[in-house]
Amino acid sequence: MDQNSPKLGKTSEAPAGVVRVLVVDDHPLLREGVAAVLTGNADLRIVGEAGDGHEAIEKFRALQPDVTVMDLQMPLMSGIDAIHAIRREAPQARVVVLATLAGDVLATRALKAGAYGYVLKERVRADLPDIIRAVHSGMKRIEPAIALQIADFASDPTVTSREIQVLQLISSGNSNKLIARTLTISEETVKSHVKNIISKLDARDRTHAMTLAVRRGIIQL
Repeated sequence: MDQNSPKLGKTSEAPAGVVRVLVVDDHPLLREGVAAVLTGNADLRIVGEAGDGHEAIEKFRALQPDVTVMDLQMPLMSGIDAIHAIRREAPQARVVVLATLAGDVLATRALKAGAYGYVLKERVRADLPDIIRAVHSGMKRIEPAIALQIADFASDPTVTSREIQVLQLISSGNSNKLIARTLTISEETVKSHVKNIISKLDARDRTHAMTLAVRRGIIQL
């Protein structure tokens, strides 16, 4: 990040009426992109950055930002775990999630963790400033595409935590035999889980089920 950027203050101070923003993402280029989007908005100022969930918690404690913009897929600690931790310490914290996919399951998990806003990375330039302002004022804002997907799958049966484990192992290329050995269950039980997964996701086969699970945010590659 360019240290001369007008939106990256050297301290956590900001003029009265300016929304102080902490940006959390493991990709420096994405953080630069957010800074570029916020530049030119006199009422928004980035006061800090973090590259993973642990650092996000530390920076939140030190800076007490008005709004935290949080990626979900990060090393060491995920964005969802970081949101949980921040909200436990500061129930009033306002968090806007940055997401790559409009996955209904991932979005629902983030909202249950305490996120107030949810924006796709491809919509950052168009929507992020207004979503930050809305969240700062206490409103919740979710991208229409994400809200629609949540509504579309609201009545679908829930994939269990064990089925998610099976899906994650399938995504790594494991056979039923290896999955059974890893989870210390029988191969027949694995086959039963796979059958239930395919049915719940309305998939053609296990490969299609994995693709749908990634798209909906049930698992992450």
